[in-house]
Amino acid sequence: MIEHMLGHQVASSLTQQLSHEHQDFQFIVDVTNAVINQSSKQELISSLLRFLYQRFGMNELSIIQSQDGHYNQYSGSDVDGEMDYQCHFFTDDSMIRNVVENNQVVILTSADIYKISKNENSPYFSSQAKSASIIPMIFRGITTGYICYVRTIETQFQSSEIELFKQISARVALAIHSIKVHQSTTPHRTLTKFISVEDCYDEPAIFDDIISQSEVMNKVLEQVALVASYDSTVLILGESGTGKELIARAIHKMSHRSKTNMVKMNCAAIPSGLFESELFGHERGAFTGAITQRVGRFEQADKGTLFLDEIGDMPLELQPKLLRVLQENEIERVGKNQLISIDVRIIVATNVNLLQMVQQKRFRNDLYYRLNVFPIEIPPLRERAEDIPLLVKHFTRELAKKMGKTITSIAVEDMAIMQQFSWPGNVRELRNIIERSVILTRGHVLNVPTQELISLPVMLTNTAIDSTAAEVVPSINVKPTAVIIDKQMIIDALINCHGVIAGLNGVANQLGLKRTTLLSRMKKMGLNSQDYRLIS
Repeated sequence: MIEHMLGHQVASSLTQQLSHEHQDFQFIVDVTNAVINQSSKQELISSLLRFLYQRFGMNELSIIQSQDGHYNQYSGSDVDGEMDYQCHFFTDDSMIRNVVENNQVVILTSADIYKISKNENSPYFSSQAKSASIIPMIFRGITTGYICYVRTIETQFQSSEIELFKQISARVALAIHSIKVHQSTTPHRTLTKFISVEDCYDEPAIFDDIISQSEVMNKVLEQVALVASYDSTVLILGESGTGKELIARAIHKMSHRSKTNMVKMNCAAIPSGLFESELFGHERGAFTGAITQRVGRFEQADKGTLFLDEIGDMPLELQPKLLRVLQENEIERVGKNQLISIDVRIIVATNVNLLQMVQQKRFRNDLYYRLNVFPIEIPPLRERAEDIPLLVKHFTRELAKKMGKTITSIAVEDMAIMQQFSWPGNVRELRNIIERSVILTRGHVLNVPTQELISLPVMLTNTAIDSTAAEVVPSINVKPTAVIIDKQMIIDALINCHGVIAGLNGVANQLGLKRTTLLSRMKKMGLNSQDYRLIS
């Protein structure tokens, strides 16, 4: 009788085990079928989250990939039935080092996530995240990234769940490879009347709010990544509206000072009589109206970063005091003859020619050379026209959501005109035009007031313009310039040459580039010649 009962229990346990294995197998099959058909990371995350929610009650997920010394993190979460997407970058991988260096699973507790959330230069987690499991994505023996499975409750991940996550990660690695190949081999889009606002949603965000895919901006971002970890003074140069503060913020965020706030001061907005007090602070009674003690910007930024915008507008009589602070790392409050030690990293920005001001005796030459340690020049928008479609789509999505509108597309003709306009006010002016366009829009197509742009002087520069837009652009008096080799041209050549780079019939020769130059550009664009060797 006992033997019969034991036999029944073993049979029941075996049946239950087989049932679980069958459920897991069917789950993996369903996940594979779902993710392999997606055409973007956004669709991939959305599709995968639906299955993870049904199986594990999980409503947050992110994909982490390394690029040029930093990490891009694409996150999705279900907020009240609607998907919320975030694009985040970071360089501090100390909390996930084991998965990066050894391909080992990393489990994060709520304490770990709380610690990470205090550092903006670490992986992103929503405020609801309480535990996470980070699994490497491996395709053909190569780690292509990592998936972060997030739970909103403090819980232990079971070994059976981890094994299931590993299998899912392998399928997602295959899906991401398929997305990359699909995007690379898709031929030029035939001429259509409208461009989707959601086109290439997950591609442009390189450094959080810095939207770019142009080579000139990639060089700027490389400089940002190089100087961020040091305390050297940075001089950011660029026309008004190019995004100098965004670059300063990116430098601060990637530095070891990222846990502190970046203190900002616009030198052009401070009256000359209050400048010294604003910068260094003052004691009570130091001057008429000083009824309380005031801590200046330098002290506020202690252990952090001080960003001085429009440094060219600093009064000439105050420049020696700033120079002394930079040399001695000490300040004096107005009305107090006592030195205060400070530890501040200085980033300054200007839209004027400081060297010319030095020659005109309007800016001290010793201060100029002290500030000009690591200059970063941001190109004007007219020199990176290939970024304009990305910026237009980004601003349209952002502003339409803010105004409660649903805008899905932009006329090709309108995009072409915006790409050829010179944008003297740069990205700020472009955003203002898009805001005005969203206000004017009543339907689902962005209503761009192009007549305002056409009536103003237009400049076509030596930057690539979207081919689909250029075919339908209205006649504008511009001079043609040299052809710039963009990503799509390289992709077409890779397809035609079956991935062969060098030689008479190689891509480099076809495009008229040096092999090393081509390989460098392909690396920045995320292109690999191996992906095209199988294409016939």
